[in-house]
Amino acid sequence: MAKGNQRSEGSLVDAPRSLTGLPDERASQEEDSPADWDTASAFALLDGAHPEADAIAPELEAQKKVAADGRRPLEERLEAYEDIIDSEVGDTRLSRARNMERELGLRQLYLKFEGSNPTGTQKDRIAFAQAMDALRRGFDALTVATCGNYGVALAWAASLAGLRCIIYIPEGYHTKRIPEILSHGAHIIRVPGDYERAVEISRQRAEREEIYDANPGGANTPIQLKAYGEIAYEIYDELRDAPWAVAVPVSNGTTLAGIYKGFLSLYRRGKTSRIPRMVAGSSYKKNPIVRAFLINAPHCSDLQPEHIRETVINEPLINWHSIDGDHALGAIRATGGWASYASDKSLLTFARLVREREGLNVLPASTAGLVALLEYHQKEALPSDRYVVVLTGRK
Repeated sequence: MAKGNQRSEGSLVDAPRSLTGLPDERASQEEDSPADWDTASAFALLDGAHPEADAIAPELEAQKKVAADGRRPLEERLEAYEDIIDSEVGDTRLSRARNMERELGLRQLYLKFEGSNPTGTQKDRIAFAQAMDALRRGFDALTVATCGNYGVALAWAASLAGLRCIIYIPEGYHTKRIPEILSHGAHIIRVPGDYERAVEISRQRAEREEIYDANPGGANTPIQLKAYGEIAYEIYDELRDAPWAVAVPVSNGTTLAGIYKGFLSLYRRGKTSRIPRMVAGSSYKKNPIVRAFLINAPHCSDLQPEHIRETVINEPLINWHSIDGDHALGAIRATGGWASYASDKSLLTFARLVREREGLNVLPASTAGLVALLEYHQKEALPSDRYVVVLTGRK
């Protein structure tokens, strides 16, 4: 099992030999070069996943009308909305990566592709969970601060529940997902400052106007952990036991912590023979969870915002204040897992590997967990067992 104080903070996984000569010029750039990333390039979306199909199946149109109709009894609306969630969200693809196994020397590698959610990322899971909670508690509007993906997911979830959606976006962020957000009827407000400041403004409005606060953290943490816990149940349904390790990209840490909670529940109920080691990957020196693990700190501590350099590749991962960081850090340590960094170059390289070998077009940031898993495997061969990598977004 990995020990936090035995790993090098600056270590980065090497690319597979067959991919070291990438023809794409961007892949050879150093991560922190200020002019590396052209916002008009193919990677121009900050956290811009492409949706699989953010429209519900035709057979659910009746449920859609009921759920969004404020004149209907609440019980009917909740039942209809739950039908939509059960049919549209989650149950994402888990596939064995046989081509990557041969190239990387790691047997029984499985990819959990969250990009097959309706709006293209795992955020649909928590968006619908929060909208359901808002509907159940009698709210008619909700608000959140976002840089893109969660905003699209929540706007869609709110529209299907008949709820108004108010989204705060830092004015310095430029995401091509704004038309999608607007197409679902959400109201966007640009605010000065960073993401954390946008969260603060969103929370203040929620409290002032009695609007449902859908921002991460606080009372929403249990809701979101439970929603992400469904990923563990879906993995179990396919494999019939827990894998040796599950590798996850981390920013706030909620996804990893939720998956751990799901496996913990399965183990306690005697469904699995073990709890998997939780493996976290994030952007190089830009995430408090990985930082705390590598220096063997008892808790996550904030990074200095001015030292974090954002690129169009690392944006979904970077964070100076991981809201659910201690939950994720505790999960990593409780399972004997580990955490490590990934450069933009590595993220691009492994996104290309996944696309060319397994046919999945993923956001580069989605491969951070894969990078962390393979970095460890290069230094110390992992046992012959099952491994699951969660790929959080579709490109």
